[in-house]
Amino acid sequence: MMFKFLTLDDLDLQGKTVFLRVDINSPIDPSTGRILDDFRIRSTLKTLRELSDCKVVLGSHQSRPGKRDFTSLREHAKILRAYHGGNVKFVEDVIGPAARKAIRELEVGEVLVLENLRFHSEEVLEAPPEELARTIMVRTLAPYFDAFVNDAFAAAHRSQPSLVGFAEVLPSAAGRLMEKELQAAYRILESGERPRVFVLGGAKVKDRLKVIEHALRTGVADSVLLGGRLCEVFLAASGRIRQPLDEDLRRLVGKAKAILEENSDRIKLPVDVATEEGGLRCDVYVEELGDRSILDIGINTTVMYAETIEEAGTVVASGPMGMFEKQGFDVGTREILKAMAFSKAYTVVGGGHMASIAFITNLSSRMSHVSTGGGALLTLLSGRKLPAVEALVRAAERMKLSGL
Repeated sequence: MMFKFLTLDDLDLQGKTVFLRVDINSPIDPSTGRILDDFRIRSTLKTLRELSDCKVVLGSHQSRPGKRDFTSLREHAKILRAYHGGNVKFVEDVIGPAARKAIRELEVGEVLVLENLRFHSEEVLEAPPEELARTIMVRTLAPYFDAFVNDAFAAAHRSQPSLVGFAEVLPSAAGRLMEKELQAAYRILESGERPRVFVLGGAKVKDRLKVIEHALRTGVADSVLLGGRLCEVFLAASGRIRQPLDEDLRRLVGKAKAILEENSDRIKLPVDVATEEGGLRCDVYVEELGDRSILDIGINTTVMYAETIEEAGTVVASGPMGMFEKQGFDVGTREILKAMAFSKAYTVVGGGHMASIAFITNLSSRMSHVSTGGGALLTLLSGRKLPAVEALVRAAERMKLSGL
């Protein structure tokens, strides 16, 4: 699974106008508009610094139409300016006259942040590459650019104009973050030391079922440790607890049962869980749970999982072990991250909540890699391709055939 795309080392971009697609989609306090975590914004800096002798037009998105955090990138640009320096501009436009004028007037060493790309209706559509190359966005903006650099790993599982369309019509390369993320994924899937342990939790059960099935069928993972809503589904599939109350989860029990029957020796389920009694955490053995809700993995399970991590050669964790936002029920997630941080294994923390908790607990610096992309990483781990990366591969092949 070596990705044959070009990198910044392969293109001469000095003095050129470059469209840099990043993903600085960030958690936002809907009541104040304040950005709560700037991890993804900081993650763009390495690529931006390497493009300091270019004219950089930066495109990204924030949320999607209809959501409370669907908003302007003005505040993102301010934070980027604070980290990168005073040469960061913002234009309240995507493809209109104001955006085109700002691009034409850009000087070498300056960065222009376009408005939220999803303010332009085409950007929320998913389509084949040839259709994306013909969109108004690509046809309007591509003539202003000499090259396209994609550093938006967290959005690479989307097939949208700014992620795929520009790579179909411009010399294109992966940015340093994209390169780093894909190197980490390759190590997990192909060359990572064994035993390889996947720690999976969170609420996106359907997506993680695909990861478990693929990782165990192909031998990518030697063992899978389960928490979050995922363990609820598998515990129900094993017959150790009642069917989940959530109808969507009940539909997945059959699939989990089939996976469990084929891989019971490689899937580790909690022996105890944490529930709530009188507003306080209460650890009980799974068989004693009754109809109470699972809010975290239990202490004995945490110790058991930590011992497995200690013996691992590669560990990847995606999704919290329980309802970490609730006081007293973040123990499992924090202890799993701590076990990873102090293990000798190659450790990767998936994006989203796990990455945020790793930073909050000051454990992120002890991880081998903290990913910016939850959905993109899960897509790769489930054996599926990333449309944005496939577009970069096609672009590299075109440049090779043209002799550039």
